[in-house]
Amino acid sequence: MKVKEKDIASLCRTLGNSRRLAILAHLKRRKEADVGDIASHLKLSFKATSRHLRALLIVDIVERDQRGLMAFYKLAPPTNIIVRNVINSL
Repeated sequence: MKVKEKDIASLCRTLGNSRRLAILAHLKRRKEADVGDIASHLKLSFKATSRHLRALLIVDIVERDQRGLMAFYKLAPPTNIIVRNVINSL
């Protein structure tokens, strides 16, 4: 499958944020975490953490599991070599 240049640019913009990389590192260690746990770990507001998670969700780097009022996130199986290399380096 050929990846389009604009898709690579979007992916690089998403991964080019230190908070998002910290979220990925946290999820790599924990396997799964809710928004509150991630926000607490990063010392970031719930709202800001949710925005970062949404950006990661849009480019299919994380998966979301809604359980009642709680949203849990985990790393999605990396289908893109760029994502796989970034996650492996964390």
